[in-house]
Amino acid sequence: MVSLTLLSTALMGLLVVGTFVAVAQIGAKRTAPGAGSISRYDAITGTLSEVAQKPITWAISFILITVGIGAVALLAVGSFGVPEGLSGSLLTLVYAAVALLIAGFVFFGAYFGARGRGLGNAHGVAAGSFAAGLLFLVLIVAQLLVGVIG
Repeated sequence: MVSLTLLSTALMGLLVVGTFVAVAQIGAKRTAPGAGSISRYDAITGTLSEVAQKPITWAISFILITVGIGAVALLAVGSFGVPEGLSGSLLTLVYAAVALLIAGFVFFGAYFGARGRGLGNAHGVAAGSFAAGLLFLVLIVAQLLVGVIG
C-alpha cells in the first residue's frame, strides 16, 4: 500500500513538472490570440459600460427597484389572500432586499469616494469593505443593546 502511494506521488510530481515545462515552452512561442482585433468580450463590456454610465439607466433601475420592493411589502402586509406563511416569507424578503441595498450603498459609496480621490481599485475595495464592516459592527451593537432584529 505504501509503495502504491509513493508511486502515485512520483507520477503526479512528474506530471506537474512536465506541465510547467510545456507551458513555459508554449508561452515563449505564442502570441495572444486576436492580439490585433477587438474581442467579443471587450465589445460586450464596452457596451454595458456605456449603458451603465447613462443617468436614465440609474433612474429607471431605482424606480423599478422601489416599486418592486413596495409591491412585495404591500402584498406581504395587505389582505390579498396570500397565505400567512408566504406573507411572512415575503416580508423577510423585503427586509433582506432593503438591507442589501443599504449595504451596497455604503460599500459602493466608499468605493467610488476613494476612486474619485485618485486612489486605485484596491484602495476603493478596502474602503468599501471597511465601511460595510463598520455598518455590520454597528448592526451587531444595536442588536445586542436594543434588539433591532427579530
